[in-house]
Amino acid sequence: MARTSFETLLAAGSHFGHLKRKWNPAMAPYIFMERNGIHIIDLHKTVAKIDQAAEALKAIAKKGERILFVATKKQAKEVVAEKAASVGMPYVIERWPGGMLTNFPTIRKAVKKMANIDKMLADGTYDKLSKRENLQIRRKREKLEKNLGSIADLKRLPYALFVIDVMKENIAVKEANRLGIPVFGIVDTNSDPTNVDFVIPANDDATKSIEVIVDACVAAIAEGIEERKAERVDMEAAGEVTEETVPEDRPMRKRISKARAEKKAEAAEAPVKEEAAPAEEEAAPAEAPKAEPEAPAKEEAAE
Repeated sequence: MARTSFETLLAAGSHFGHLKRKWNPAMAPYIFMERNGIHIIDLHKTVAKIDQAAEALKAIAKKGERILFVATKKQAKEVVAEKAASVGMPYVIERWPGGMLTNFPTIRKAVKKMANIDKMLADGTYDKLSKRENLQIRRKREKLEKNLGSIADLKRLPYALFVIDVMKENIAVKEANRLGIPVFGIVDTNSDPTNVDFVIPANDDATKSIEVIVDACVAAIAEGIEERKAERVDMEAAGEVTEETVPEDRPMRKRISKARAEKKAEAAEAPVKEEAAPAEEEAAPAEAPKAEPEAPAKEEAAE
């Protein structure tokens, strides 16, 4: 059974794309038609893509992995923060801190700094400082909380990224691609879907459209978490599990990284083959002069 319906998405305005002059040709397979200079998204494909993404998210949650939600545009901030928090997943709704994934240890240091400030505020260490120094520390704490508070419990890199508007969050998508982290994204007609592993073609500017899609995906994550809990209870009852086990290796991330590496290798081989022929032609005349000095040596031997 589909997690969403054509009528629900239509009522939410998920079919409205951008102006024709702003479109990205890579989104052509997901466009149904053009009307009044605006592209209309094929919602039948959107329903299918939502189901596909939801099943993948459910499988990830069932393994006990974390999914990082990214939505810094004002239409999506409140919706994503509420839905992600309801299933205990980390999220970023303020400015994306550059290097958050590629330079994750540094981000963890900032989170630890925030925890240390909380600890010192609680035990009265900062009470001995002047009023001005105390105020500066509290302002620093508020800034860290605003930018990193929602990922304070993210101890290691997330297993996947769920992005609202991949065009606006292009830095986050590039970092995830570089590390081989799967990307789930709501992609509008003006965005490039090639760097997104699970494309959900839909209107990423309307709050209702975002809410309908995120609701379906979060419901799938919640199902995965519940199934994991049920399986763990059954295993504990059978005496098979006593402690939290280390998560299994991440085959999806390796598979996606391998696929991207193969694409890059194929693209790199084409120009190399074309350049090989001129290189051989240049090498031939370079070897010819080496044979000339041998002639006098043979004449001397004959004498």
